[in-house]
Amino acid sequence: MKLDSRTYADTLVVAPAGRLDHDNCEAFRAGLQPLLDRALASRQRIVVDLSGLEYVSSAGLRCFMLAAKQAGAQGGKIVLAALRPVVAEIFQISRFDLVFELHPSVREALAAVSADAAAAFDRG
Repeated sequence: MKLDSRTYADTLVVAPAGRLDHDNCEAFRAGLQPLLDRALASRQRIVVDLSGLEYVSSAGLRCFMLAAKQAGAQGGKIVLAALRPVVAEIFQISRFDLVFELHPSVREALAAVSADAAAAFDRG
């Protein structure tokens, strides 16, 4: 699974692409862990851009839950953005839409967590 990241001011945006299921959940977690560690240590906010995520299984949902628990234990929070319709439906069916703060776009997620990050995003 491809996992890109970019920082806008005080916010880390992580963007997984492809499918997140049992076969690649551990690889996703292994790629995400150092990004989370750095972001949480420096008190950055975290937005996960799911526009490139084609599918998420229950194993993938567990990955998100573990990351959110880690962030919460360290005083942080993970916000999700730009879910494709099939992924949004999975989040709704599993009621994860009640667990995570979801935003229709990365820009809206950034604006919700940090005005500086939204301004940096707008500057490109």
